[in-house]
Amino acid sequence: MRLYAVAVYGFLYLPIGIIALFSFSAGRNASSMQGFSTEWYGRALSNPFVMEALWTSLKVAFFSALLATVAGTMAALSLTGMRGRLRAFFDVLVQIAVMIPGIVIGIATLIALVTVFDLVNPWLASVMGRQLSLGYGSLIGLHGMFTMSLVVLLVRGRLESFDRAQIEASNDLGASPFGTFLQVTLPQIAPAILAGFLLAFTFSFDDFIMAFFVAGSETTLPIYIFSSIRRGVTPEINAIGTMVMVASLTLLIVAQVLLRPGASRAKG
Repeated sequence: MRLYAVAVYGFLYLPIGIIALFSFSAGRNASSMQGFSTEWYGRALSNPFVMEALWTSLKVAFFSALLATVAGTMAALSLTGMRGRLRAFFDVLVQIAVMIPGIVIGIATLIALVTVFDLVNPWLASVMGRQLSLGYGSLIGLHGMFTMSLVVLLVRGRLESFDRAQIEASNDLGASPFGTFLQVTLPQIAPAILAGFLLAFTFSFDDFIMAFFVAGSETTLPIYIFSSIRRGVTPEINAIGTMVMVASLTLLIVAQVLLRPGASRAKG
């Protein structure tokens, strides 16, 4: 079993390690190691197209994660108070949103947006002289909608794990519902909320499949990488991929630490 586990993890992570290794190659061949150099990292960070795509990805990831965190937290609070078949129905909807392939969500969202634009744009053009189009708004909305389900699952899990007698005690002592939320509930679920934000940010930042359909004229970093490798893979692409991987792993590790059972108590 140990040998089997080593083989599986090696199959998963060895290609990633090779990309990281070849990103330090001094040559121009992306699939061989020709000396050691950090030249390609400098080139990637000084490439204006890379930096523009990175800035686009950061903005989209931040605002979509913020949208997903606010909406997901509110949904989790509502679901916690539900019981019976209605609760089961919404649980299924949340889980389905996680399981649906990204390409299906991307195509469905594109069709929905184009349909809405065809109906609304003639009126907007005649009244305001402006029209809706694919771009930042569609990217943020799609990523926020998709990652909201992750936030719901994380926050709801934390809500169901802490002692609700604290809420009842706060109510008995005369605190208002909003005051109870700020002083009792929010500190308990804050680690899960932050972890949900980080996960939503990571998923949005790394996404290519869904973003490809609704990005319009905007170019995120994954879309830039895809466009670049169609002309050939260079050590610069390896360097960009390595930096994205390290940043994503860092955020995921932080989120995992925040989700530990003792995170909220340690924070308090």
